[in-house]
Amino acid sequence: MSSHFHTTCSPNCPEKLNNSLFLVGEIGGNEFNFGLLQGKTIEELRRIVPQVVQTIIHAVKRIIGFGATRIIVPGNFPIGCIPLFLTEFMTNNSTAYDEHHCLKDLNNFVIFYNRYLQQAIDELKKDYPNITLIYGDNYNAFMWLLENAVSLGFDNNSLQKACCGIGGEYNYNGHRSCGDPMVPVCVDPNTHISWDGIHFTQNAYSWLARWLIDDMLPKLNCQV
Repeated sequence: MSSHFHTTCSPNCPEKLNNSLFLVGEIGGNEFNFGLLQGKTIEELRRIVPQVVQTIIHAVKRIIGFGATRIIVPGNFPIGCIPLFLTEFMTNNSTAYDEHHCLKDLNNFVIFYNRYLQQAIDELKKDYPNITLIYGDNYNAFMWLLENAVSLGFDNNSLQKACCGIGGEYNYNGHRSCGDPMVPVCVDPNTHISWDGIHFTQNAYSWLARWLIDDMLPKLNCQV
């Protein structure tokens, strides 16, 4: 479970990196998503959280070593609200869902992971007081989008349905995915949060980016 961070550095590299913004991501989410879909329990995944977080922290230390001074480390999205997982873990037990019809156990696991990651980032800040380290709050960005989706122009009946997909309550079928023959695409992707049951639509990403920029920009110590 190693990070795939590779870079080369010329003698002038630290000077260039000082003015760059680095995003360290896609290390934690994929491990957990794959594990869940392979049948691992949430308790099993909780046990590997420290290992995953240490992998991320190691990657952060490496790019600090290369001269980076502004780094964003993103947390995970609430996967319990995403069509793929809503389909795979569908249940008739109404208490399994929250007020947004998201799966509580999956989201609680993500909250657990995100908090662990935030604590590790806070510890790292003590070791590098001159480095700007920021947690990217993808979880709350998405929940803001979901809670305000209708006023932002999304279709209330399609908030958890894939635009490009087929079948089931969430318009998602892992055996007939977006891009396969005869799998339709919705008329207007801008009314959907989910593009293919896994990724978001461009409109959703645009709103998420606005929230995240508003949240992180004041912490970046940028000279505008």
